[in-house]
Amino acid sequence: MKETLLPDELVNKAREVVEANRRARRRVAVAESCTGGLVCAALTEIPGSSEMFEAGYVTYSDASKVHELKVSEEVVETFGAVSVATAWAMARGALAASDADIAVAITGIAGPGGGTTTKPVGTVVFATAERNADPARIVADQKLFENTGRAGVRLQAALCALELLMPTTSEVAEAGTDSEGAFNPEL
Repeated sequence: MKETLLPDELVNKAREVVEANRRARRRVAVAESCTGGLVCAALTEIPGSSEMFEAGYVTYSDASKVHELKVSEEVVETFGAVSVATAWAMARGALAASDADIAVAITGIAGPGGGTTTKPVGTVVFATAERNADPARIVADQKLFENTGRAGVRLQAALCALELLMPTTSEVAEAGTDSEGAFNPEL
């Protein structure tokens, strides 16, 4: 029997994220909509993820985004659930609700329905927020993934979100950890 529930590609990327964030001594939070917990599930497939994974929020409905992550109703009504403004507010909300150092948010249209001419199926918006960063610096991006079906869009979105959680080489070096993730004051 396979050792993980999820696709190997997703588990392998999650392993990279877990190991890199452990080395960087960085805690992570995730706010998911269209991926429905897939990013959180991928992270928790990896032994040792409890050392870097702080919290996950699945806010599928607009109401849950407002209630759980404190996204402004005005933002959702004005820009829509699938927008840079909503993704940014979700990331900031996940950061505020947790003790994480960084949060990533994902909101999009996985299909098969729900798409429009301006936001077709495969449209996914991502945002990251970091603790103690300038709140005026918005880190967000909208992508249009190939519509390979609902599962395909969700997988592509989860992989992208995981990539956004990778610390830079300098963040790992500044943390003073060795290649195994253990603190080393000589580094």
